Amino acid sequence: MNTQVFDWFLQNSKLDQCQGLEGETVDGCNQQSQQVVMNTHFEEAIFDLKSYLSERRSQVEAAIDQSIAVIYPEKIYEAMRYSLLAGGKRLRPILCLASCELSGGTVEMAMPTGCALEMVHTMSLIHDDLPAMDNDDYRRGRLTSHKVYGEDIAILVGDALLASAFELIVEKTKDVPAGRLLQVVAKLSHAAAATGLVGGQVVDLESEGLQNIDIETLNFIHSHKTGALLEASVLSGALLAGASEEVLQRLSRYACNIGLAFQIIDDVLDITATQEKLGKTAGKDLQAQKATYPSLWGIKKSRHQAKKLVDEAKAELAPFEEKAIPLIAIADFITERTY
Repeated sequence: MNTQVFDWFLQNSKLDQCQGLEGETVDGCNQQSQQVVMNTHFEEAIFDLKSYLSERRSQVEAAIDQSIAVIYPEKIYEAMRYSLLAGGKRLRPILCLASCELSGGTVEMAMPTGCALEMVHTMSLIHDDLPAMDNDDYRRGRLTSHKVYGEDIAILVGDALLASAFELIVEKTKDVPAGRLLQVVAKLSHAAAATGLVGGQVVDLESEGLQNIDIETLNFIHSHKTGALLEASVLSGALLAGASEEVLQRLSRYACNIGLAFQIIDDVLDITATQEKLGKTAGKDLQAQKATYPSLWGIKKSRHQAKKLVDEAKAELAPFEEKAIPLIAIADFITERTY
């Protein structure tokens, strides 16, 4: 792709929000599927994000379905599959696949890690929904694990998914040197531990009901609770492909920015979206007296800050030109999404 064409895409990339990954139609939008289309006297370039996400999501879900069979004791495996196959955007594995391809790798070499990322993410949701944590009855449009199988099994399901994730990376990844696999395992471990999502969750729990939470504390919570796994998703794909340190640093900055933007929009949607749209209980942050970005900034400024973070993330990808288009379009999806 000509550099001038790519620069146009970088500045103007938008996605069709008339239909989400689950097929729902957003009010007020033209229902016809749209594409990002660029016409210049150099050439025409087309990228259809909705089709890209749908195709990758189908590939990921097929691989996830194959990753866990139901054997004795059946209850734990059935419960693992119940939460793991409940749907969702599959954003983390898709980011892994996209960054691997950007770095010269393949979907095949990244897919086991993509599935592992979804296992860790699902574990975090199961535990987050427990009565001792955020106490939610719905996730991804269905009853949460503990409401169906009980708290004891839900805890064990999370434990099993976390352990299975690392086994999947090591046992199923093909044509990747062992040293790179160790880097991926270390990166994912760091994101899942007290250095990542667990640490963020602890500070989040300690902050409930407090009136003096500042922006630095809020950023710490979400850069760990949400951002750490998103960063691991982006970097793990690049690590599998043997990306250089310069590429890893750019992708890390991209990931940190979209991770924070993702959470800001999540906070906004908790106020503005319905339970049917979100697939989980709306208004939970307000009920739990959580500090959120809208509570500190208001909705308008929160959206503005998320857009600023996404613009900075996209700028980090400029040197990769057309190879970065999927990641750029996903960055736009984060601020434009409605669920």
